[in-house]
Amino acid sequence: MSLLQVESMTHYFGGLRAVHDYNLRIEPGQIRGLIGPNGAGKTTIFNLITGIYQPSEGTIRLKDLNLVGLQPHQIASVGLGRTFQNLLLWRHMSVLEHVVMAQYSRMTYGLIGAFFGTTKRKRQEAEAEEKAYRLLELVGISDLADQNVLNLPYGDQRRVEMARALAIEPKILFLDEPTAGMNPEELIQMMQIIRQVHKEFGLAIFLIEHRLKMVMELCEMIQTLVFGEVIAEGTPEEIQNNPKVIDAYLGKEAID
Repeated sequence: MSLLQVESMTHYFGGLRAVHDYNLRIEPGQIRGLIGPNGAGKTTIFNLITGIYQPSEGTIRLKDLNLVGLQPHQIASVGLGRTFQNLLLWRHMSVLEHVVMAQYSRMTYGLIGAFFGTTKRKRQEAEAEEKAYRLLELVGISDLADQNVLNLPYGDQRRVEMARALAIEPKILFLDEPTAGMNPEELIQMMQIIRQVHKEFGLAIFLIEHRLKMVMELCEMIQTLVFGEVIAEGTPEEIQNNPKVIDAYLGKEAID
């Protein structure tokens, strides 16, 4: 059985069909990509799978668990971590606090521990902080742990989002344009981080990205989405040579 299975997923916003008959299978440890023009529905697909929207039709299963109808925090808790196209970071919190906060759903010290500062609470919070430092080191910003996140350069804020998503110990990591707004040097660094994360945790990764060079180098399988429908699916070589993809997308976007 695949790790994640999406079958015949369709979604309407009012009378507008945003996604039509979408199918996806992600295997353990696989890196998959989703490409397509702006407005094709890529982020909508992420939002449907991770519970921000509920699909009008279709099924979404993580192994044998039905995800349709679950809230985003419930879906995150069973193993789907994600970053966002537009950064969603908490104002006036430090880098470290972002990554620690993501772990609170797994803490079990309860209300008594919260009010009275029990030994269990202190132990769990110390463990969460230690784990947060390890993740920040992995993404290369442990030296910024005490900084307010809003004071960081854009590229480093993206790394905070990555560490926060990893803190929930996901089975699949959804990355929505992780290099948006980055310069070429930051792009290379982010590719290295994604490879390191994949190697260290053995995660499956589902990636939306407009930097086609990055998608072609990282992904084993790629889907191309146009007007909410998949027009092609295959290996990077197959996608680059597919006439439909060239006509609809690759012919208009340089592989830089």
